[in-house]
Amino acid sequence: MQTRITQAPFGRLPNDDTVTQFTLSNANGLMAKVIDFGGIITELHTPDRHGRLADVVLGFDQLGPYVTDSPYFGALIGRYGNRIAKGKFLLDGQEFHLPTNNGKHHLHGGAPGFDKVKWDAIVDADSLQLAYRSRDGEQGYPGNLDATVIYTLTDDNELIVRFHAVTDRATPVNLTQHSYFNLGGLGETGSDILGHVLSIDADRFVAIDAESIPLGLLAPVADTPFDFRTPCLIGARIGQPDQQLRHGLGYDHCFALNRPAGRAMSRAARVVEPESGRVLELFTEEPGVQFYSGNFLDGCLQGKGQRYQHRSGFCLEPQHFPDSPNQPHFPNTILRPGQVYQTESRFRFSVAS
Repeated sequence: MQTRITQAPFGRLPNDDTVTQFTLSNANGLMAKVIDFGGIITELHTPDRHGRLADVVLGFDQLGPYVTDSPYFGALIGRYGNRIAKGKFLLDGQEFHLPTNNGKHHLHGGAPGFDKVKWDAIVDADSLQLAYRSRDGEQGYPGNLDATVIYTLTDDNELIVRFHAVTDRATPVNLTQHSYFNLGGLGETGSDILGHVLSIDADRFVAIDAESIPLGLLAPVADTPFDFRTPCLIGARIGQPDQQLRHGLGYDHCFALNRPAGRAMSRAARVVEPESGRVLELFTEEPGVQFYSGNFLDGCLQGKGQRYQHRSGFCLEPQHFPDSPNQPHFPNTILRPGQVYQTESRFRFSVAS
């Protein structure tokens, strides 16, 4: 492996702390840029079928909008990715209250969550390690949580994201990575993502109410617009008169992944952009992946020389299910003292012939 990591200043926070941008490069010309504010992937350059490199993640040229305006572009999310209903949960007989930053509900760890804090960075051989201590009571969560995230860009054209966390008190933990992708390449097409071809290895998805809170059931994807078990254009069914699509204003749902017996990691999703030929495959150990079709992008945000219009980026966020602390039949998200939270996801890039 010949990954190289360089670093340079990326601006200053309001408290005058310097933010550093780390550039990870592999032997094939792929390049990922990550800042130690929010662990944000600011750029990710991959080749098309003709070998031309282009940035495939939405973001900004400067630090300021990441601090004030960003809808989680490229960020690390915690302590709890996705929503917790009414900002509260019961744990070991005690009710905990979290800030409600998404209507009546708690979203992505609150404001600020892990996306809006400075992480301690260490370059370790071919990897970038980021560490953050979330103190007891931060955003209402119990316990001191020590979280570590490791980014590695391999010569197999995989961006590996490894999460690790320990706590001194029982607490919910559901960490994820929240990049918005457009495999057409920023600055090339300026198009939406509706022509991308998506497949998701999931027979079921988490049905939600009109406020994006789980109804408590895993609905079958069969005979619905949520059936991506065979490749389908993202835009093919997004406008259908389906109640779940209306609730999400498009796709904004967690898919319950099919897990082959005896395998900790498997392929969750594959996306192809036909014009450029770029392919993204997501492999994960997580039980779910949130597929979001950029429904709330409206052209108000601008970066990298373009405006981010409606559905100009999509997210595939490997994670546990939303509102799991209040849904006892969902996979467990409670981390206890003496336990180790550890999970890995891989974003693999290639080109279609």
